[in-house]
Amino acid sequence: MVSAPHEAMHRIFQEDPGLFSRLSDVLGLDLPPLGAGKPLTVDLTETEPLERRVDTLLRIETQNGGPFLLIVEAQGKKDPGKTASWPYYVTYLNNKYRIPVLLLVICQDHATAAWAARPLTIGLPQWPTVTTRPLVAGPHNMPVITNVAEARKDLALATLSAITHADNPDVDAILKTMSVALRDAPDVIAGPFVEFIAQGLGNRPAAQQWRNLVAVDLSFYTSPLSEEIRDEGRVERAAEDVLLVLDARGVDITHATRVKVTACGDSDVLRRWLVRAAFVTTSDEIFGEEASADR
Repeated sequence: MVSAPHEAMHRIFQEDPGLFSRLSDVLGLDLPPLGAGKPLTVDLTETEPLERRVDTLLRIETQNGGPFLLIVEAQGKKDPGKTASWPYYVTYLNNKYRIPVLLLVICQDHATAAWAARPLTIGLPQWPTVTTRPLVAGPHNMPVITNVAEARKDLALATLSAITHADNPDVDAILKTMSVALRDAPDVIAGPFVEFIAQGLGNRPAAQQWRNLVAVDLSFYTSPLSEEIRDEGRVERAAEDVLLVLDARGVDITHATRVKVTACGDSDVLRRWLVRAAFVTTSDEIFGEEASADR
């Protein structure tokens, strides 16, 4: 199953194909000035029943050096299968489009980045016939951006940097910088980056930190993440209201009732319990027929 961090690490290039032109400077790659980038189909399936797909594929135009294809692969861990698939991607696409192909691998940990950066050879040890050299971006070479002005200069690059440094001990400072940098950006620009960071953090502890920052610093955005956070806040308040009414009426709240109310994530159910809380004599009566059904 494809993970959220995996999607964020390559889909950001679909959102902003021009990101590679700035990333190439970070990676020390000497390229001619780049022009527009155009997403292409990621399906590399041939007529034989074997499906092959890259994560993201872009056609990059340069100002004076001709176009090239950029494959962006998000790699969360070492995968021996890539030894065969990555060279295949490069040779297949070069044969199909007849233009140069560059393979960029995005990683979130040092070990995977070091593994991905190794040249992949096909042929004999003493005479490799084909050599594939991935270009790797990860925590070993991506800048740690904790300056708001620097982040604002290139929100896409700063977002990718935050994703690749998801395990950095200073990730809280990185995320705070991003929340402030995104605060003044229009919704249409900031929204995707808010989501990419949330996806890129996956289930790491920093993910909750980002949710807290979105809830406070970016509370006015209408992104899926911010709406989810707002919904959670409404549910929490509704649960608190049920318990508050019971307590104000002097009804003893059992531990089982408190646990069930606070664990409920359905605002409609909580609204029903709130109405009952206004007249019940024991706390478990708010559940009505639902309590009998649970037994």
